[in-house]
Amino acid sequence: PDPDHMQYARVTSNDLEQYTKPPTRVKMLVRDFIEDSLYNPHYGYFPQQATIFTSAGDPIDFRSMRDSAEFQNEVAQRYSTYGTDEEGPGRQIWHTPTELFKPYYGQAIARCLVSEYLLKNFPYEDLVIYEIGAGNGTLAMDILDYIQSEYPEVYERTHYNIVEISRRLAKLQQELLVPRHPCVTVTPKSIFHWDQREPAPCFFLAMEVIDNFAHDMIRYDYRSLEPYQALITVDAQGDYGIYYTRVTDNLIASFLNLRRRLGHSPPLPAILKSPSVRSIYNNLPFAPNLSTPEYIPTRLLSLLRTLRKHFPRHRLLLSDFSSLPDTIPGVNAPVVQARVRGKAVACSTLFVRPGLFDIFFPTHFGRLRDMYEHVLAQPRVGDDLPVAPSPLANSVSPLSIGAGFFSSYKPQNRRSPIDGVASSSGLPVGELKSNVFTHAEFMETYADLELTRLKSGENPLVDYYKNVKFVF
Repeated sequence: PDPDHMQYARVTSNDLEQYTKPPTRVKMLVRDFIEDSLYNPHYGYFPQQATIFTSAGDPIDFRSMRDSAEFQNEVAQRYSTYGTDEEGPGRQIWHTPTELFKPYYGQAIARCLVSEYLLKNFPYEDLVIYEIGAGNGTLAMDILDYIQSEYPEVYERTHYNIVEISRRLAKLQQELLVPRHPCVTVTPKSIFHWDQREPAPCFFLAMEVIDNFAHDMIRYDYRSLEPYQALITVDAQGDYGIYYTRVTDNLIASFLNLRRRLGHSPPLPAILKSPSVRSIYNNLPFAPNLSTPEYIPTRLLSLLRTLRKHFPRHRLLLSDFSSLPDTIPGVNAPVVQARVRGKAVACSTLFVRPGLFDIFFPTHFGRLRDMYEHVLAQPRVGDDLPVAPSPLANSVSPLSIGAGFFSSYKPQNRRSPIDGVASSSGLPVGELKSNVFTHAEFMETYADLELTRLKSGENPLVDYYKNVKFVF
């Protein structure tokens, strides 16, 4: 970095929201650089560049198509309606399973939610749904259309809440959804700034969202195995540098502490855990003194804490990439890409001009599930408020007492019950812990696969998105 970088102002993505162009002579954590690049309201990728592919005209008629080649040609033809940019990074267009398989993908999500709601909450509680990053509003529309058509008695008790960081998309969602479904409320806000408590049971949807959550970068000192946090510098000409300091950021420290408690090993060669071998290695000529860069999902941890604090009775349904091709160098590294003349072009570095490039990460779903369950299991302290009691509750005694009244056996697949909130049976039984499903497993459980089956017997709804998983 610039030798003068120590004099630069240290900024966060929140500080940069007021900037109308990328800053200079500043330094910031990697997560703040990514967050500013993607979400700055004036020059960020999502507010200014990104366009979600929307299938023009009627939904794709899968059953009339011969095979997957014809399906791909149909998708390419619909993509071509967006045109081709002449030069440089143009409009950034990408598709999601929601748009590609509408309305059948959304109907599968709706079946999942309704079946769980009817089993556990109906008729004592309303169906309350929160969705973050709702894009064009297609998923919300397909879910609500399905519930309205198939379960009108449930639709009458449905409340659909969208939390959308992009004001442009929030306006689009409002205009599309509210006239048709007055039960929709759109809040233009980042979920990381959420400050309202939802005491009722609710479903929380995060579909194709967390891949764009900002990560931090750390590297380990091979001599001491101490982690170091990375900071990015931007000099007066807008050129980037990077340097490392001992971990001082609370969120990075919290993530690393949580990882140690869960027994998730850092990505270090096992042989270097031996002090003697490490000493030999460090005395080799030209041996690097820092480990390969590792990208850690600190913003994902922020989301889990928000869920625990503000949505204490939620059920999480989350889907995203479990692996990605063409990532930049590093452990759990992102793809950095732009669309140039209609084609996606991947970069080999994170140091790109803010706003022109998408930055998205894979998620280790096993570790996500472990983190999620651990965060939810933490006792309430400080400003945590008790949740509203269920109308099914029939005792003023703490559920922690009643839970073990008949047996000391505690199922490993259930969480501890929340005091004052009984299960649908009226007994103090904790919620089932979340599970990880492949995209195909989830769709085979909840989708009507006959509606997306091709004449050849192939089924794109199941066969595509092999690198996507669900947590539910």
